[in-house]
Amino acid sequence: MRAGKRKILSGMLIMMLFAALLAVTSGCSILDNLLSMEDRLPEPEVQKERADVDVATPDIQMSGEEMVDIVLYFSDPEGRGLVAETRTIPKVEGIARATVQELILGPDVESGLRPTIPPGTVLRDINIRPDGLCRVDFSRELINNHPGGSLEEQLTVYSIVNTLTQFPTVERVEILVEGRYVDTIAGHVDVSEAMARNDGIIISQ
Repeated sequence: MRAGKRKILSGMLIMMLFAALLAVTSGCSILDNLLSMEDRLPEPEVQKERADVDVATPDIQMSGEEMVDIVLYFSDPEGRGLVAETRTIPKVEGIARATVQELILGPDVESGLRPTIPPGTVLRDINIRPDGLCRVDFSRELINNHPGGSLEEQLTVYSIVNTLTQFPTVERVEILVEGRYVDTIAGHVDVSEAMARNDGIIISQ
């Protein structure tokens, strides 16, 4: 009986050792498989996003907007005549309209020149005909807010005319107020008819 028990115990021990060896071997195989699967996994999305940020182009880029130089005429500091001021603005289809808007804004503060368009004046409309006639329509402030005086009125009128006639498509200028023709702006200069350029009022500084 004792010999039989010993055989049984020996057999069980061998089976347990074999099972343990099999478990170890299987564990190694499973671990190898897991490591192999990990190598085949794609990179995390976060890492890809960071890589994209590193190689991205800068957000600040040149707009590529085309610019053009225009000439505006303002009063000299003493109010004796008109002085040309060159300004660079974006090139747009309605360049004459944009130029008059710049004239209304007034001269560069560092230039020492004086504005010629009364404060509050608004450009209502502008139209250039094929025959070279330009009609420019201002709000009533052009008259109501004008300081008066013969020379001051000439500076206002010819700052508009000379600024517009710099363009080859404009030969003469008609000034309207609130869509209507007016005789004068301040009682001295006749603006009831189209006016040509006046270079005699331009002075150099």
